[in-house]
Amino acid sequence: MPFLVLFAAVLLLGIADSMVNSYIVLFGADAVGLTPLQIGVWSSVFAVAGITIGWWLGRRFDRRPTRTYAIVVILLGSAGYVLLPRVSSFLVLLLMAATVLGAMGAAFPQLFALARSVLGEGAAGQRSAPLLRAAWSLAWAVGPLLGALVLSRGGYTWLMWTAAGVFLASALTVLVVPRPPRAVEVADASPGGTPVLLTVSVTLFFAAMFAGSLAVPLFVTRALHQQPASVGVLFSVCAAVEVVATLGLAAVPARVSQRALILGGFGSFVVYYALTVVASDMLMLVIGQVFRGVGIAIVAGAGIRYFQDLLAPATGRATTLFANATTAGLLVSGILSGLVIEHFGYGTTLLLCAVVSALGGAMFTVASRRRTPVHDGVQLT
Repeated sequence: MPFLVLFAAVLLLGIADSMVNSYIVLFGADAVGLTPLQIGVWSSVFAVAGITIGWWLGRRFDRRPTRTYAIVVILLGSAGYVLLPRVSSFLVLLLMAATVLGAMGAAFPQLFALARSVLGEGAAGQRSAPLLRAAWSLAWAVGPLLGALVLSRGGYTWLMWTAAGVFLASALTVLVVPRPPRAVEVADASPGGTPVLLTVSVTLFFAAMFAGSLAVPLFVTRALHQQPASVGVLFSVCAAVEVVATLGLAAVPARVSQRALILGGFGSFVVYYALTVVASDMLMLVIGQVFRGVGIAIVAGAGIRYFQDLLAPATGRATTLFANATTAGLLVSGILSGLVIEHFGYGTTLLLCAVVSALGGAMFTVASRRRTPVHDGVQLT
């Protein structure tokens, strides 16, 4: 069954991604000796490469749908993580982020676009985004714990090599996905044009998420004096909540307002940062992760579907636009969060993340009033 194969491919991709990205900040700081600002620059280079390569491949996918793009970028990332533990030069790290590692940013939207193309525009295709997002969330529930186990036994070298092996398994799984049908002729722009303000609102959401992802591991280990493995526990709690919330999202009736759901996701993120900034122990941090998981599940799961319906039939372009908004959040957050942490500390950084989340929600409120996605004659408000 094509969906199960796609589910497995996304799951494996997510496990490998979560294994490395749960600890990439600590790898940069502890193993390579990077400063928070250098880590921020490194993250931003990842983002630029992911946006550029992802946008290029998204447009190519709409013209000629194929599994090749996803397979190639995943294989490049696998090779990059094999080499990463042997690199100590900051300039070489930047070069890798701009090429083999940055290319991985295109894998996620390519798999989601492939699913919509293979499964079609009917109910199965409509449900594919939130259900595959559940696979991604499930991977993030497993991956950080698996990463913590590997890290405790073999250090960062074996962590990167294990993740590289899982990336390879994901690429091989994509080979089993049926070939997508030939593309429907798609104009260079949708009738409504590019939803700029909506894209910016999503960018702000993920900017807050990535800035928090940089600040929270350091806050937990430096300010609260918890063990590094506790970071993996927090990410796994968040991902477990994401799985439940995303599966629930797939079951929500079509008559329920997608706009209201997404706005609820923004609000949940504001609550998450409010709880985290006042936390003094793991219990409060874990409670905050529940709100984080709900927020990510809603905005990511419903958001992909919202963009796909809004820009149909340009599936590759729509999915890549949403994914690039995510990556743009990484780009915006990288250097800025590094500077804020260095000069103002972790608490101020977390408060600013709450403000940015609220601003993104306000922007989405305004922008979504102007646009109503339509699918098969049904308004998806």
